[in-house]
Amino acid sequence: MLGRIFTEQFAFSKGDSVVVIGLGRFGGSVSQSLMRLGHDVMGIDRNPDLVQVWADRLTHAVQADSTNEAVMLQLGVADFAHAIVGIGSDLASSLMTLMVLTELGIKDIWVKAMTPEHGQIAQRIGAHHVVYPEADMGARVAHLITGRLMDFIEFEDGFAIAKIHAPPLTHNLRLSESHVREKFGVTVVGVKRANEDFQHATPDTRILPADLLIVSGSTRKIESFAAGTHKK
Repeated sequence: MLGRIFTEQFAFSKGDSVVVIGLGRFGGSVSQSLMRLGHDVMGIDRNPDLVQVWADRLTHAVQADSTNEAVMLQLGVADFAHAIVGIGSDLASSLMTLMVLTELGIKDIWVKAMTPEHGQIAQRIGAHHVVYPEADMGARVAHLITGRLMDFIEFEDGFAIAKIHAPPLTHNLRLSESHVREKFGVTVVGVKRANEDFQHATPDTRILPADLLIVSGSTRKIESFAAGTHKK
């Protein structure tokens, strides 16, 4: 899931090389997902045990000090298109690693942050993206527990794409008849019907009660639409 989020939300083209620094739970999960999606991944960690665990799963796994610019340069990190700093427990190491990546001129740097303060400092130093996995996962679980959103991806500006059950107000109507966009400010992108292929939605698409909808818009508006409540 984490790898899919990076790939779908941002400019990760298939085959791009990615260096992931810190092979703990977060870094390991991201690395494995990115490999599955067709990316070359170099994993770096100080812990030899973690490096050994990932040695056969990644393109390369290296034991190294990521805060040492000379070492990182020798490893060829400057040639990578993307870098992800997954160090969470050691704030100093996370920020020093970020400084090294910035000095090496990496064009797309991601940093895992444990607190808003960590994230703010990282952005000032040079991080292009900051992720808060614990907070993001908490929000995701909360949405799923309500039962209204079956799955969703939320972007940095509050825009989201979600999979939901078709609300009753759309049942047996064409999209042009239910006026979803005008009433709720969301767009039905596609429809998935049982035992049928996914279809892109058009104004003439008729929604059936058992349909699943792929919807885009602000998270708040998608939630209102899924609940069948009209909120502007």
